[in-house]
Amino acid sequence: MPLFSRTAALMRRTGLRYINLVWENQNTSGEEQMNQRASNPPEVITKKAIIVGLILVVVNAYWVGIASELWYAVYTLVSPFSNAVFTLVVLLVLNSLLRAFDRFGLPSLAFTPAELLLIYIMVTMVSTISGHAMMAILMGTLAHPFWFATPENEWAQLFLHHIPAWLTVHDAQWLAGYYEGESSIYWAEHLRIWVMPALIWSGFIFLLYGSLLCLGLLLRKQWMEREKLSFPLTQLPLQMTSHRGFFRSRALWLGFGLAALLRVIAGLHDLFPVIPALPPNYRLDRHFTERPWNAIGYASMSFNLAIVGLTYFMPLDLAFSTWFFFWLTRAERVIASAVGVTNISVLHLNDRASGAWVGIAVLTLWMGRRHFGRFFRHVVGRERGDDTNEPFSYRTTAVLTLLSVGAVFAFCYAAGMSLWAIGVFYTLFIAFALAIGRVRAELGPPYHEVIGINPRQMMVSMFGTRQLGASNLTVMTFLYAFNRCNRSHPMPNQIESLRIGERAGMPGKTLLLGMALAIAVGALATFWTYLQVAYRYGVLAQCQGVVGRFGWESFNPLQSWLQHPKAPDISAMTFMCGGFAFVFLLNFMRTRLLWWTLHPSGYVLSGASWGGLIYFWFPVMVSWLIKFLILRFSGWQTYRRAIPFFLGLVLGDYVPRSILSVISFVVNVYMPSSGAGHTL
Repeated sequence: MPLFSRTAALMRRTGLRYINLVWENQNTSGEEQMNQRASNPPEVITKKAIIVGLILVVVNAYWVGIASELWYAVYTLVSPFSNAVFTLVVLLVLNSLLRAFDRFGLPSLAFTPAELLLIYIMVTMVSTISGHAMMAILMGTLAHPFWFATPENEWAQLFLHHIPAWLTVHDAQWLAGYYEGESSIYWAEHLRIWVMPALIWSGFIFLLYGSLLCLGLLLRKQWMEREKLSFPLTQLPLQMTSHRGFFRSRALWLGFGLAALLRVIAGLHDLFPVIPALPPNYRLDRHFTERPWNAIGYASMSFNLAIVGLTYFMPLDLAFSTWFFFWLTRAERVIASAVGVTNISVLHLNDRASGAWVGIAVLTLWMGRRHFGRFFRHVVGRERGDDTNEPFSYRTTAVLTLLSVGAVFAFCYAAGMSLWAIGVFYTLFIAFALAIGRVRAELGPPYHEVIGINPRQMMVSMFGTRQLGASNLTVMTFLYAFNRCNRSHPMPNQIESLRIGERAGMPGKTLLLGMALAIAVGALATFWTYLQVAYRYGVLAQCQGVVGRFGWESFNPLQSWLQHPKAPDISAMTFMCGGFAFVFLLNFMRTRLLWWTLHPSGYVLSGASWGGLIYFWFPVMVSWLIKFLILRFSGWQTYRRAIPFFLGLVLGDYVPRSILSVISFVVNVYMPSSGAGHTL
């Protein structure tokens, strides 16, 4: 067999055996888990854990929000979120101290592993709301239209009359403090203009995220018990809380020390520039200045060790596919430039990736068609399904789904969208949620940015702006925040939380209560954070985040579409169909050819013009190469023994970076090493 075929076969077998072999000594099969649930009572979770969780929800909402906008330190760029992992580390240290009181015969104050994980989940839920990846975009959009409307841009005539009075702030005179700072949200007039939009949008976030949680409940049995997906990104919090020997591993502390040393040196360099430090990345594209090579686009080698550690748990074929398709798209750009193409948009990379993401969602639905059929027949009373191990009965889940989806439709309809536009928009929103959730649950990529690919853009390409109309386009502009980049999308984090809850033995209803409270309280706490930070520092004054820019990014296309209407884009739709078909082709090849290594999820992660693994292709490639060499020349036992080392790389990067973030606030110094921007 040729060398490439042998390599491909090894990678393919690795992908197939991954679920069964990784964490064999800790994990159990779906059948064993069901037997354990039947024989062992669920862990008891006290009110103390819920209360502490809610306090930390508010703390993290403020921490992530102010770090994102004051210093542009993005903690929700990579999953699992560094602030959530650091919170869990602090709780573990505190827990070890609380256990000391048990020796004196006092009532135990320590948290159980299930309680620690519930708090971690609650912090994760608020992190999907706060920060640069979602709330910064929404806040930039809400405050933008009436403050920046001028006679020259004609916004008043184009779309301001399509914005309901309750949807956002109309009194521009009270937004001066928001943009310029040196003010306070606690002024009576400031509270008056913001209280209604904050409450309404917090309620909408709760309903929208609740509809996704209902979808996760529907998928839980199919993904966890029937398909037995591996959920790689759940391993770190589970091992930290449930594996007694986790922190005794020398390999763990070796990895921790290596990553922490580099991060601490970088922090000292921030405070004392005379101290040399390893640069966080290296730009390759700066060396390509002549045609056609200058068409390569952004190409940066990141030296982030946390990504190396996290992608060690990705199947080899997916890790290979992500960086392969990244460079394939770069090769397309260069070849196109070589043949005389000057406008890269003719490649329709985003349109192809849009169709591919929808293709992943359709494949997911097709693979679960029997489960969905049984669910539906049980709900209508035609068949008795087994829902004994579900947090809610199937019928309760169906009712909650209908109520949450109906409320989302009602909100959008009251805001001015037509029912058919709501239906298409929400279908595409769910398709992206389903696809991203599936990719994370099955393969565990730590980064999945999707920029330029969203329901609004797809609908403009499919229907044109005249058919959509100004009212639909205006409301969809306010919804842009929920799919602008998808880095901290709630769906994958919710389904992973359900997996963690199952593995930790949490009572299903308690877990869902904690998640729901975290979303509700977290949305309000995040609004409070952003308003407090904005009125104190000024969005356009001292804040180094990009809230102000997001407003222009949201409304400039709306202005263009209304001033220069677009017809349906036949070319874009053709390439969407091509991307959709390509995903099915890749899936067909994987199921028919053992040696085929290219994974459809690798294409959607890296096939767009921006996003995917654009910042982190290099550490993914390094991790892939290390894992491949270990498996090729040493075998699975060595691979398993190396697992603590790679988890140590993650902790060694996350913990010092979080501490540096706290230091940056205390000394009021900008510290890029705490996680600023996309270099991490």
